[in-house]
Amino acid sequence: MVRAAGHGADPTLAREMARYTGGGHTAQGVRDLLRSTEWVAGGIAAAMALVVWSASGWLAVHWLQANQLSTAVVAQALAVMAFVTALRFAEGVYRSAVVGLQQQVLLNVVMSALATVRWVGAIAVLAWVSPTLTAFFAWQAAVSAATILVLSRVTYMHIEAGDRPARFSLAALRGVWRFAAGMFLIALLSFLLTQVDKILLSKILGLREFGQYMLAATVAGGLYMLIMPITQAVYPRLCEQLASGDTAAFARTFHRGAQAMTVAVASTAVVVALFADVLLRLWTRDAGLAEHSARLLALLALGNMLHAFMGVPYHAQLATGWTRLAIGTNLVAIVVIVPGIVWSVPRYGAEGAAWAWLCLAAGYVLISMHVFFARMPHLDKVRWYWNDVALPLLGACFVPVLLRWLAPSPQTSMEQLACLLLASAGAYAGAALCAGEVRHRILLQIARIRTNTSS
Repeated sequence: MVRAAGHGADPTLAREMARYTGGGHTAQGVRDLLRSTEWVAGGIAAAMALVVWSASGWLAVHWLQANQLSTAVVAQALAVMAFVTALRFAEGVYRSAVVGLQQQVLLNVVMSALATVRWVGAIAVLAWVSPTLTAFFAWQAAVSAATILVLSRVTYMHIEAGDRPARFSLAALRGVWRFAAGMFLIALLSFLLTQVDKILLSKILGLREFGQYMLAATVAGGLYMLIMPITQAVYPRLCEQLASGDTAAFARTFHRGAQAMTVAVASTAVVVALFADVLLRLWTRDAGLAEHSARLLALLALGNMLHAFMGVPYHAQLATGWTRLAIGTNLVAIVVIVPGIVWSVPRYGAEGAAWAWLCLAAGYVLISMHVFFARMPHLDKVRWYWNDVALPLLGACFVPVLLRWLAPSPQTSMEQLACLLLASAGAYAGAALCAGEVRHRILLQIARIRTNTSS
């Protein structure tokens, strides 16, 4: 629930900050909204910390099996850990605000520096101060508090001064509560959708086959790490352009982002799907496990790829404040996937669940996108399907398919690694060459480098 609350509040604040940069808010209005969000997030974080702190003794005795640690130590660690979690939740307010203000480079610099302090400092504390759980989490709490202070300063620095100090405003919250509630519901449904297969399979499958499925799902889930950098750059720009009324720029950003998403995700997914057995053998050093999990990995990777194609259209919906399509799509998906898994898994094993996910993801692309484009007349549906998705996807397939045919079963670790690297390089090059917007950007960068070098 806390995770869903964060995923509801963060996109809302990012959207409003981006709309401020496009003239959709006054400086005073956005400052009041930020201050109001701080109060709400602070209240949720405090309540979360208080609940876990109150229950820490019971959890240490009746829930956790910490045989080598005293109950008091475990309870104290849980209490401090709850405080850290609450602070990390509050951090999200300022991270989303900085993203909405389109200061991603500054945010990355700040977060990288603080991450270094967080983990290097943790090692120092454990080595030279106190090698205990409490000391570790106390350091994490201190760094999280410092992170909040730094990000708060960065956020307010990039908002113009208002006519008066920022204050809590119910009017500011009323202006965004419907969108925030929609985002909360989307986050909750998305969590259920992504976890329902694991929940059902843990009951239906044996432990060995379930473990093979979880291995494949974990590897395929890595594709989602490629989505955030793109959507984090595209989403605030879409919100800004919509707030300023520049629908032509909105369309350009949408199609550029969609092509970048296809190049990044399809290139990786195609290699993972075609060389699933090679990747798993190289990683696990277990030929039997790789053989049994490879087909699962290929199906799940392709399903995640199709689902990732929805990333930019989904954030375009959010930029317009339209949450009903995502809510409805997720509801339908849950209604479809549950009986699909219940029917297919007893007949076809874990592979039935993987096929169910692939078919569902294909439905996202082939059905829900028509509803999306019907609501977005300034976006080109044919261009999205062909230029933004199909062409880069076909380009990503050429080299890996050829390499798989030429080297069907590399044996040594060096051969496997070389095969994966060559396939990845070929996939990315092919996808980029077939994506007009991406190719244009690459050629511009090459021209600039040549100009700077010659001068």
